[in-house]
Amino acid sequence: MSLKSLSNAPSISDGADAIVRQLVDNADAFRLGVSRSSSGVTLIDAGIDKRGGLEAGRLITEICMGGQGRVSVHGGSGISDWPMAISVHSVNPVLACLASQYAGWSLSHKESKFMALGSGPARALAQKEPLFEELAYRDRSSRTSLVLEVDQVPPDALLEKIVADCGLASPEELTIILTPTQSLAGITQVVGRVLEVALHKVHTLGFDLDKVVDGLGWAPLPPAGGDFLKAMGRTNDAIIFGGTVVLQVDADDTEAEKLALEMPSQVSKDYGTPFAELLKQFEFDFYKMDPNLFSPARIVINALPSGKRFVAGRVDEDALTRALDGQ
Repeated sequence: MSLKSLSNAPSISDGADAIVRQLVDNADAFRLGVSRSSSGVTLIDAGIDKRGGLEAGRLITEICMGGQGRVSVHGGSGISDWPMAISVHSVNPVLACLASQYAGWSLSHKESKFMALGSGPARALAQKEPLFEELAYRDRSSRTSLVLEVDQVPPDALLEKIVADCGLASPEELTIILTPTQSLAGITQVVGRVLEVALHKVHTLGFDLDKVVDGLGWAPLPPAGGDFLKAMGRTNDAIIFGGTVVLQVDADDTEAEKLALEMPSQVSKDYGTPFAELLKQFEFDFYKMDPNLFSPARIVINALPSGKRFVAGRVDEDALTRALDGQ
């Protein structure tokens, strides 16, 4: 399937590059660490040895989206016990979310037992995922960036493999951004996937991605800190119980209503249990969970031909509070 919406799409690596430069040039202000690997890859520490912060996380979220989305962090989530929220908007959500932000590149190094999922524009250069055959999108750029949700620096051998897989002329053309889940930047960029989670669900349901015209999403930002399990639970609960996504689709009312009804997280048989508990229950294997769970709580689909709006699901404030207080 070749998507018409991506036929003349811009370079997401080039789109993210100016934001990457902003992080590097203002590293002290953003409380980031910038260093070079032994081979010359730029490494940005956004929460391992450096504190990082919400603003760094906001910009990293825009990098994950290949510069094709706008992200804001603000007070007033509309949920009494969650006073902060993140909002994400893209005029090209398929490109921003599926071709860039989705953490779909599996990376590992056996000797060091390092494992991570890569998110960001480098994915569209490496083309390691079957998804790109469907999207029919290949980025072409001389430099790129990749975001890893980890608390350790990748081994040099893996960094060199990423450079080669992306077809870069030298390691100096690659930037790796490291965001531990429990860090301020980490919680921001994870919950900042609220729109991406919705787009992934749209794709899983088999809806024609060419009909997705615009996307907006928001979700409450949970507290940072604690251990990995606590942070992983809180960030996913924020989307599953508290996320809202609005999609503008060029589809008839029947298609739009069907999409709305099938999308919310509440359709999942695993809905209602805090995510950290599910992780332990399924032995930390995401693939054992019901895939229907991975979606925002509330979905609004606007069918552009008719102008009708279809709403399904709801923000579950009680479940959010129970998940937060129980950890």
